[in-house]
Amino acid sequence: MNIKSLLLGSAAALLAVSGARAADAVVVAEPEPAEYVKICDVYGAGYFYIPGTETCLRIGGYIRYDAGFGDVGSFDGARAIDRLNGEEQDTWRKNARFTLKTWTGQETELGTLKTYTETRFNFGNGSGDLAENSGVSLNFAWIQLGGLRVGKDESAYDTFTGYAGNVIQDTLVPYGEFDTNLISYTFDAGNGFSAIVSLEQGSGEYNTFVDDGAGNWVPGVVNNTIDSAVPNVVLGAKYTQGWGGITGVVAYNSAWEEWAGKVRLDVNATDQISLFVMGGYGTDDNAARTFYKPWGGNWAIWGGGTYKFTEKTSLNAQVSYDEQENLGVAVNVAHQLVPGFTVTAEVDYLNEGKRNDADFLGSWTGATDKSSVGGLIRFQRDF
Repeated sequence: MNIKSLLLGSAAALLAVSGARAADAVVVAEPEPAEYVKICDVYGAGYFYIPGTETCLRIGGYIRYDAGFGDVGSFDGARAIDRLNGEEQDTWRKNARFTLKTWTGQETELGTLKTYTETRFNFGNGSGDLAENSGVSLNFAWIQLGGLRVGKDESAYDTFTGYAGNVIQDTLVPYGEFDTNLISYTFDAGNGFSAIVSLEQGSGEYNTFVDDGAGNWVPGVVNNTIDSAVPNVVLGAKYTQGWGGITGVVAYNSAWEEWAGKVRLDVNATDQISLFVMGGYGTDDNAARTFYKPWGGNWAIWGGGTYKFTEKTSLNAQVSYDEQENLGVAVNVAHQLVPGFTVTAEVDYLNEGKRNDADFLGSWTGATDKSSVGGLIRFQRDF
């Protein structure tokens, strides 16, 4: 009986100890349901709701690799010094770029609240004009509520009319400067008619010819930013339909008290062919070239189009010419290898116009009847 009592007592003790340990054990909470990211299809593909908010976010961008060769005058090649004989010679111009883009959208009682940012990270070779191919730049950072937009953007003088064709080098004859801080308002009537007013600051500078105050044209530097509290002003109107559209913009440069304007016609000739022509005119009483009239002389014209061989392959061309006889021609073929990955091969020609020594209103490089040819191949992955 003593052994039996001992065994029963030991078992009772073990049960008591086990019960005590069970009471002291850490209780693991039941996992809460995971909050998965929800798709937001209100503003198009790629948007999702930021968890805990009503704001839709999209993240995208592209990776690009350019390889250009040819005369520097056509902006396709670069220059280098030969290591052995010290002579200057042509070389490849290479540039790799990573661009990060973000979009947000949210509905409010005052309309749709949007933002857009675009930051570019570049790595390239070159000097002088090509130095811009290296470094980081903030190209867009704006807020828009309804039709009101504020922030860093490209000038409405260029974005409202649209870029001059689907070629890479569309500014062989420039049609406007781009980067600026602005406050703009766009009115959309909903029937194809829209209008815009934009108050802009401008940016940058370049060498040109200016009036010295005594009626003489002398070399000088044009600063493209405003020099007082009076902003640059851009006004525009547009009418678009299935056949194409017609757009007009006019701009006042407050710093130089100069005017410029452009009119553009777009025509969708067939399902495969789209064409455009754009003409510009600007005053040059105080400076030969300004933020809204960067071409030579008073007038300039651009024209071109796109022909789609297939859904993946297109031929793009542009011809441009101004009063100072600057002539630019750009032709490329763009082919989408797979969705999101496009290869573009382009050939460019630039003939810089004759310099008029009587009034110093020559080309922006000061060259006389210089012809340049170059080529560029671009690999771009969009995501």
